[in-house]
Order: sequence, then structure tokens, then C-alpha cells
Amino acid sequence: MKLISRYTIMLLTFVVLLTAAVPSALASGTTGTSDSKKLVLGTSADFAPYEFHKVIDGKDEIVGFDIAIAKEIAADLGVELVIEDMGFDGLLPALQSGRVDIVISGMTPTEDRKKSIDFSNTYYKSKQVIMVRNEDKDKYPTMAELENEKIGAQKGSIQETIGQKIPGAKLTSLDKISDIVLQLQTKRINAAIVEDTVAAGYLDDMIGLAPAVPDEEQVAAAIGIRKGNTELLNAVNGTLERLKSENKIDQMVTEASQLMADREVKSPNIFEVFWQYKSFYATGVGYTLLLSALGVIFGVIIGLIICMFRMHDMAVLRWIGTAYVEVIRGTPMLVQLMIIYYGLSLTFGINFSALQAGIITLSINSGAYLAEIFRAGIQGVDRGQLEAARSLGMGRAAAMRFIILPQAFKAVLPAIGNEFVTIIKESSIISVIGMVDIMYQASVVKNITYQGMNPFLIAAAIYFVLTFILSKLLGRLERKLSASDRR
Repeated sequence: MKLISRYTIMLLTFVVLLTAAVPSALASGTTGTSDSKKLVLGTSADFAPYEFHKVIDGKDEIVGFDIAIAKEIAADLGVELVIEDMGFDGLLPALQSGRVDIVISGMTPTEDRKKSIDFSNTYYKSKQVIMVRNEDKDKYPTMAELENEKIGAQKGSIQETIGQKIPGAKLTSLDKISDIVLQLQTKRINAAIVEDTVAAGYLDDMIGLAPAVPDEEQVAAAIGIRKGNTELLNAVNGTLERLKSENKIDQMVTEASQLMADREVKSPNIFEVFWQYKSFYATGVGYTLLLSALGVIFGVIIGLIICMFRMHDMAVLRWIGTAYVEVIRGTPMLVQLMIIYYGLSLTFGINFSALQAGIITLSINSGAYLAEIFRAGIQGVDRGQLEAARSLGMGRAAAMRFIILPQAFKAVLPAIGNEFVTIIKESSIISVIGMVDIMYQASVVKNITYQGMNPFLIAAAIYFVLTFILSKLLGRLERKLSASDRR
């Protein structure tokens, strides 16, 4: 146990240093005042022309008039702007937990939201429209025809609230506008409620607007700020007043709309998509392998410790080990991720980066399954070997280290390899908190290309290649370790 503890401390130190040094938009929230060097912006970059991904000079950038406003705020504060892209429904928790300083994502300052965060003065107003397939344009002349229909809206948005008020409507709420459009294209929903400026980016030969228009008045957008941060709120309002007086916001909207409209009419095939965005996927592969490798390493350590607890003579340790396994295996990994990433920050002020939270989540989840794998391996070794070692004067720890564990490890190696393969695939869950893994990059490519299938087919192929190569390598290791058994 002392040896395991020593290695655990060494590896924990290593992973903290490693993850702290990894560059990208993984920084925790700052104070957001002029004394800070960074202003961290939280946004959901699939809401063109407010904020969206665009390849400029071969580099992926998040652009839009919201981003242009944020840059002006950062410039007035004399700080660097750091952008964190995440799901729309994760913006408020990120702001409340201090991971971001401000939220700009075309957010409407509703009364419910004002209970959780403060809002700046409004900076833009838009109206709501109903987006449908062109073949169904005449089917919905008024809002009455949308009753009992299948409707889509962005999760946590004012459009979702509008959809909930339509009698009998079967509402599908998703994080990304692009996913809602894909639902519309594949006929899973018959209409989608979106803002007029956002809808403009998706209108084509297949998607159009219905005559039906929600009765709600123009909806205002404002900037979200953590409650009590009066200094930053005043600074943001000052910048907005300046931009309005200089008529710059309307200019920013026009420029963002032009940039949104400037996309290829030709739809590239899957090979062209992969080659054009290969750097995106390469970055995703690097982070996926880092997450998976460290998740398995720490999972093995945790699994061994929990396994020893479960097999210990002390009832308290056995109870702790059993409780750990049952709780972790009995709760979804996504819930565990939310607790570690948001819950610890909101409750205890512990701010892990997306990479660190991902590694911790994968480790504790994998550890529960590996604990049972190790326990089965140890119990599979003849108990007489442990008794023989003890009769020769070896302590229990030494006997486990030199006699039992090597045999158990060889026996459970296929199961450990299977867990590694599983972790590689399950690491895709971490993309929901903005971790730039393979799935996150596939979503970015989807938003840039407006293609719903090819980016994810490429991601699936990459996952298959990674797991296939790993399976072959583990198979070779297994054959090498079992060579002595055939002599």
C-alpha cells in the first residue's frame, strides 16, 4: 500500500504539471476587472451571426458580432480576451462558478436568469421566426397550425420557452442550432423556432421560413455577468454605450452577417472534408489520447487501491471499497463530470480545467471497473501460493507484490485492454465542457461546413483506427506475456 501511495503522489504531481502547461482555451475564470490580465468569455459558438466558427487564413477562429463586442470590452479594460466555447445550457453554471467572467451568446435577460446572474444594458434586438422545410412553407400560415407539431429549439433559450407555450407541441430541445437544423433536414421535427438573424445562415434550397411568426415582441440580447461584480458591469455598460453612440454595433452585425454568408456553395465530399480540416482532427486525437492514457493510468492505481480495500480484513475498508464501486458504477459518467467540473466549483470553489476535470472523471470511473477486474484476477490465483509465501517469511504486502499481483495482472490483461478501448470512446463525453477532443473538433467542422454526417463519419473512422491499433498492440503484449505458459 505504501508503494502504491508513493506512485500515486508522483503521478498526481506529474498530471497537475502536465495539464497546467497545456495551452488552449482551458483557463479558469478570472476576476474580470482591470487588475486582471485576462477576460474569459463564455459563449456557444454555433449562433451565427452572433458567434460562430470560421476558418480564416487556414486557422479556425470564433467570430461574430458578439465576439467583436467582447473584443472592444477587453480592449477598454486593457486585458486579453480568452474565449471558451461550450453548450448554451452550460453558460450560466460556468459564469456562476467563476470559470468565465462574462457570457455573450445572444442571451435574453429573462426574469428567471436575473435571479442567478446580472445583466448589462441590452445591445441588440431581434425577432423570432419559424424555420421549416421549403416543401412545408404553406403548411404553417399562422402559429395555430404549429399546435401538436414536432418543434425544435435551442435548450435553455427564449425560443424553448416559446415552444413550450404552443399547445400540444412535441418539443425537442438541443444544445446546438446546427443539430436542430439537422433534425429539421432529416424530418425528425417539422419546424424550428430561431432568431431571424440566426436563421439567415441556414436558409438554402431545402430550408426556408414559414409565414407563421411568434407573437412575442422583439427579443433583446444582453451580456451576462456574475452577481456582485459591479465594477465589471459598469465597465461593460460603458463600452456598450460608447459602441452605440458610435453606431458600431450595427456595423458589427452587418460585417458578421457578410462573413456568415461567405461560405462555399459546393459541398465537399468526405475525403475533401478530412483533408481540409485534418489539423482539427489531429488536435482532437492528441487530446483524446492524453485523456485516455492518463485516465487509464490513474484508473489502474485507483482500481488497485479499491481492490485492496474490498479484500481487506477490516470491515470499514471493505465497506468503503464496496461503496465506491457501487456508487461510481451506478451513476452516469456525464453526471460525474458535471459534479467535478461545475459542482466542486460552485460548492467548494475548486476550479479544475476541462482537461483536468476530464482526466479525474475518466480515472475515478475507470477505477471502479478496474477494481472488480483486479479482484477477479487476484481471486483467480490459487490461495495456496499466498499461504506458501507467508510460510517462507514474506509479509502480506511483499507476497501480493511479488507473487500474486504479477500473475493476476497477466490474467486480467485482456480485460484491462478492453477498458482502455472503452475509455478512448467514452472520452468523447468530455467534449460537452469544451474539451477539444475528437468529438469537439467534429462538431466544429460540422458548424463550419454545414454538413451533418461527414464530420462525424470521419470521427468514427478515427476512433476505429485508434481502438484497432490499440487492440493489436495489446494482443501482441498478451501473447508475449503468455509465451512462458506454452513451454
